[in-house]
Amino acid sequence: MAKRISRSVVRTTATKKSTAAGAVAKSSSRKPVRPKVPVVTAAKPRRPKQRIAISHHRDRDFQTNGLRAYAQYRDLGIADATHGLAQAHVIRLIGPCDPNQVSKLHFHDVEFQMVYVLKGWVKTYMEGQGETLMKEGSCWTQPPRIKHLILDYSDACELLEVILPAEFRTVELAG
Repeated sequence: MAKRISRSVVRTTATKKSTAAGAVAKSSSRKPVRPKVPVVTAAKPRRPKQRIAISHHRDRDFQTNGLRAYAQYRDLGIADATHGLAQAHVIRLIGPCDPNQVSKLHFHDVEFQMVYVLKGWVKTYMEGQGETLMKEGSCWTQPPRIKHLILDYSDACELLEVILPAEFRTVELAG
């Protein structure tokens, strides 16, 4: 048989609940109590003072000892001037494009990456974006660890790339 609950028990329970809710409402409307002892926060680590970096165009500054064998890199001196905070270089892609060599899915373990097309064009694939043709004057960012690859590029393609931090890891993904 089902047990009957008296109305007085139900009223008592409801009163207790509303009293508890009122107590919560009252306590949350109180002003916060300030500690008597001042709170000391840890000082932000200071980076060494940045220097001015000036880089003038010279063809002999393009080096083939960079990340990709099909590209020449001209370091703009940003990594040294910022003590590793950022890196910037001009990338000259060596034509003609060989998709078997360049079309390798990968990502960079970076905090920020921006690319600007100085000359020519480049066709890219970025996860979530698909294929995009970037022409002279096009600019894009690649979020941290986004999977991407180059599909094709013009013979006279040059890119400006800015990356934070200067030292980072590139991970090639199996195709």
